Amino acid sequence: MAAASNLAHVAVSDSTDVALAAGGDRQAFERLYRVHSTRVFSLCARMSGSRTKGEELTQDVFVRTWEKLPQFRGESAFSTWLHRLAVNVVLNARKSEGKQASRTDEGDVDEERWDQTARAPMYVERMDLADAISRLPAGARKVFVLHDVEGFKHEEIAEMMGITSGGSKAQLHRARLLLREALER
Repeated sequence: MAAASNLAHVAVSDSTDVALAAGGDRQAFERLYRVHSTRVFSLCARMSGSRTKGEELTQDVFVRTWEKLPQFRGESAFSTWLHRLAVNVVLNARKSEGKQASRTDEGDVDEERWDQTARAPMYVERMDLADAISRLPAGARKVFVLHDVEGFKHEEIAEMMGITSGGSKAQLHRARLLLREALER
């Protein structure tokens, strides 16, 4: 019951701060940033496979949020809109780097690996999983994060990444196989 009350409070607080920030109130925008930056960073870091890139992309997301906030119509929760914006920023950054997110991306993994020491203490199994996810080829990693971590449907992933839903399913299957192999070692 308390969790539902907290969610309702966040939604009311978000809608007030969104309205104020859309009108140019920087303090309201800062409050939105503080509430949502951790989740946005987590998404950006997982999709990019790099903490450093995740930090850069998080900043890009909030710059875009500030620019686009007046266009937010409130047809969905602000957090949903922000999440979609973050996914689009990550995918667009990838395109602008001249890389394609497709199943042909063999060995396209960032040199920098997830910095385990900078994260909160966790079980070894979770560290192994985070490392295994960061080592997936870019296309498979993005589909895995979007589908299995973030809960998007294959049709939504296909639209976001410019691939077919069958391609999304194939990438997810590939990601799961590679993860299974990596974790069995």
